Amino acid sequence: MKVKNWIHGKPITIGRLVLVQDAVELMKKHNIRHLPVIEDDELVGFVTESDLKQFSFPSMVEDIPVHQVMITNPITISVNTGIDVAAKIIHDNKIGGLPVLNDGRLVGVITASDVLSAFIEVMGVLHSSIRLDIRIDETKGGVDEVVKMIKDLGGEVVNVAMDSHSGKNKVYYFRLENCDIEPIVTAIEDAGHKVLSVMD
Repeated sequence: MKVKNWIHGKPITIGRLVLVQDAVELMKKHNIRHLPVIEDDELVGFVTESDLKQFSFPSMVEDIPVHQVMITNPITISVNTGIDVAAKIIHDNKIGGLPVLNDGRLVGVITASDVLSAFIEVMGVLHSSIRLDIRIDETKGGVDEVVKMIKDLGGEVVNVAMDSHSGKNKVYYFRLENCDIEPIVTAIEDAGHKVLSVMD
């Protein structure tokens, strides 16, 4: 899943000489928290809501242009970057958003909220579904065999995630479309795996 699928329309931008109070007003008007700073069609900086919080009083920002408070050389990503990579960059750098470039040109901004929305959609959390947490015995067919069992019994796998800290017999989290879950659970346990929980 690529970042390009999660950016929304043409980004709102500002010039480096725009005053801080005008940047604040632009953020309020468009209900955004990040503004790319553009000069001669090139990204030269990035301003965030938190950057501007120190300028709480109008008298403090009357003559301050954006370039004095913007992030210079901001971290950027490509439109073809995976959403998981974007999530890691946002997490590791403790930032709320990233400018997105295509061939060096700004095409959007991906935010932490966008990344969360992407993962919620991929995980099927908002859809009517069932989650199975299974400790899989890798010596008895592994995850591929479990997926096959689920499908053979009429289940449809929406996604599978894995707990990377669960040791030799890893715990897998299967999200299935609503189905008759009891025969699936029975078959999985009969095959030597352990169903830890079943949640709607």
